[in-house]
Amino acid sequence: MNHQPLDFTTTNTFFPHVSVVVPIYNGEKDLPDLISCLLAQTYPKHQVEYLLVDNNSSDRTLTFIETAAEHCPITIRPLREKQIQSSYAARNTGIRAAMSEIIAFTDADCRPQHQWLEALVEPFVNQDVTIVAGEIAALPGKTLLEQYADRQDTLSQKHTLAHKFCPYGQTANLAIRRIAFEKAGLFRPYLTTGGDADMCWRILKENIGRLEFSPRAIVQHRHRATLKELESQWRRYGRSNRYLHELHGIELMKPTTAKEYGYLLLRWLLKEVPKNSCKAIARKASLVDLLSTPIGLFTGIARYSGQKDAQLPEKAKIIDWF
Repeated sequence: MNHQPLDFTTTNTFFPHVSVVVPIYNGEKDLPDLISCLLAQTYPKHQVEYLLVDNNSSDRTLTFIETAAEHCPITIRPLREKQIQSSYAARNTGIRAAMSEIIAFTDADCRPQHQWLEALVEPFVNQDVTIVAGEIAALPGKTLLEQYADRQDTLSQKHTLAHKFCPYGQTANLAIRRIAFEKAGLFRPYLTTGGDADMCWRILKENIGRLEFSPRAIVQHRHRATLKELESQWRRYGRSNRYLHELHGIELMKPTTAKEYGYLLLRWLLKEVPKNSCKAIARKASLVDLLSTPIGLFTGIARYSGQKDAQLPEKAKIIDWF
């Protein structure tokens, strides 16, 4: 397969050909908004291909992708990953089919802003940059839990980029040079969470190049709106901790003791509730301020529970290659 070389134009504008890979499972409801965001990109349309990978969906995802490919004025390539039910396996299918030296990633439920791709690719003008992470911002939310997560910047890359073991970017907004996959391997196809960190860490450990953050490359994503969704999200974070501990030796999260929980709840009742209640009366605080501590304790319990119950499957250690 011939891969298109980097394109340096005479106007000093850096617009290499880019392949954007999007894994999709039952994304029929999200696809109209996603396609609209892709159509609105400021990046030159002839320099981008969008590889939308259906991961064995049971809805009309594949039909929608195929229809969009026929009628949209951008290059959409419908792909399928039917063998392995995993977003990482679907991404590998996209990587293998990609025609470009720079491969970008986002998800079906993300909303890339107009300058997303242009800003995400820009740092690659420096040849020592191998990974670029963009920012993940919240879509407007109305529920208490969405407002809490927004206040905490739960989705922001600033947390992953500041990881004490090694920085990494989330695949909701990430771009990687093809050569990095050739040298470090593709995603672990049977891994169900933690694959973003695993991929970045393997690349960085090989000293293939450096990671750079592009804050202007923004995608928006929904926060979890219900306690069930929030618990599932934080249990997944806990499973990721366990898997990455077994794969890379990162430190596991320590459980909060009953004494520590008691102290935090007592401080909340005796100090934070009266203080924030007064502020709320003066319209200087909201319900989010009032309930921030118990929600934080809830997510912490869910995360530790996910870590404690997780066990890395043997097949999840497998690394795919070209």
